[in-house]
Amino acid sequence: MRTILRVTGPDRTDFLQGLVTNDISRAPVWAALLTPQGKYLADFLIVPEGESLLIDVDERLADDLLRRLSMYRLRADVRIERTALTVARGTGPAPKGAIPDPRHPALGWRLYGAQGDDGTDWDAIRIAHTIPETLVELIPNETFILEAGFERLNGVDFRKGCYVGQEVTARMKHRTELRKGLVSVDVAGEAPPGTSILTADGREAGVLYTQGGGRGIAHLRFDRAGAGLNAAGAAVTWTDARP
Repeated sequence: MRTILRVTGPDRTDFLQGLVTNDISRAPVWAALLTPQGKYLADFLIVPEGESLLIDVDERLADDLLRRLSMYRLRADVRIERTALTVARGTGPAPKGAIPDPRHPALGWRLYGAQGDDGTDWDAIRIAHTIPETLVELIPNETFILEAGFERLNGVDFRKGCYVGQEVTARMKHRTELRKGLVSVDVAGEAPPGTSILTADGREAGVLYTQGGGRGIAHLRFDRAGAGLNAAGAAVTWTDARP
């Protein structure tokens, strides 16, 4: 389920621009709010609506996001409120007024003020394209967004200027090579989401998350992602095609 927040007021764009990972001037966009240490707190879509901006967020993170945005508001001339809006989504022909999901074309469209789902197997799409899900692969106060694929999925802009956690994120981008991250893997067997992945000699290699149809999304240490990986008895195989 989703909660739709509405941000109004003359400072709405500048206010959000200084906080979130993406460039609000290009909305609709996917973005995140980070800690000052660069760790993920919440992800959401930001969508223009006349003289306001909508924030489309998982309902389980809505209260905390609203609290944090209100804390940052200070003297900015903005108002942030919950709405009763709903959102429909699908992958078929887009209805009038729908927007394309900015993360990936395979995620289809979203329509605000409507309800429904066309029955798409969203997990299968996410696995195929290594698209993380809130509170599954994206874990507050733990996940680093570059390891989660935000650059590949249009969720971060490195030219927009400062935002909370920007310094750490930029340093990861420009000064280091990622040593771990989310990848799609083959899975023979089943394991509960969040199961540790071990090497053949028992060392921690990562975590297995969403699974379906013999495939899954895993967070892997690239230097340990060789043959013989397993998660609670399920064989995990990654071909080194880094996202």
